[in-house]
Amino acid sequence: MPLSRDNAAPLQQQLADVLRHEIDAGAYEPSGKLPSEAALGARFGVSRVTVRLALARLAEAGVVERKQGKGTYAAGKQVRHGLDQLRSFHESLLAQGLRAEMRLLSQALVALPQAMAELAEAGQGQCLLLQRLHLVDGEPIALGRNYLPPGLAAMPAEKIARQPAYALLAELTGLPVARAELAIRLALADGAVAQALGVGEGSAVLLMERRSYFADGRCCDCSAFYIRPERYAFVLRTSFAPGG
Repeated sequence: MPLSRDNAAPLQQQLADVLRHEIDAGAYEPSGKLPSEAALGARFGVSRVTVRLALARLAEAGVVERKQGKGTYAAGKQVRHGLDQLRSFHESLLAQGLRAEMRLLSQALVALPQAMAELAEAGQGQCLLLQRLHLVDGEPIALGRNYLPPGLAAMPAEKIARQPAYALLAELTGLPVARAELAIRLALADGAVAQALGVGEGSAVLLMERRSYFADGRCCDCSAFYIRPERYAFVLRTSFAPGG
């Protein structure tokens, strides 16, 4: 919908009306992120000042949320992580059609934490610790720490950086992950988590702890995901059980 300089309404109001219509129509699904000020200015042939004023109007009306250095989002838009299917964290983002990516922050063979002693194939008390940053639309959304069998350390670094944990496990063992146990709770971001996610130290984050198992009962993955809560929601779909 083009803007008209002959219209009695100011350009910023016209632009705000167009963007509100597009948001209501779901044009910015699934992440809810609007284009940058520069991109909107180029699209509609207006200055960044006009774009900024239009976005300010929408923010005042509660239609969008603006985050310094992060961009502008349709208010209330969240990534919705379904819990009714077993997928790796990265695959759950891709399944929603999101522009998701992973960045490998570190990988190292470390002493196996006592709490993860059941991890399969943890030879000589070691495991592979992967720390990977998960991003949506270029914005950090979660820091993942995967404790995995040490045999994965022999894989090429590029493969470790780009493949989800479940795909790595299947390639190493030839076995699919059969089930997982998840626990989700509130946690406070320590210095490392805060730096990775771009939040303040001590900020509240969602912590999803996951233990994954092969069909024979062996534990093959102990993971923790520190998630920015303002852009993330877990969804569990259930059916009514007669007599329940």
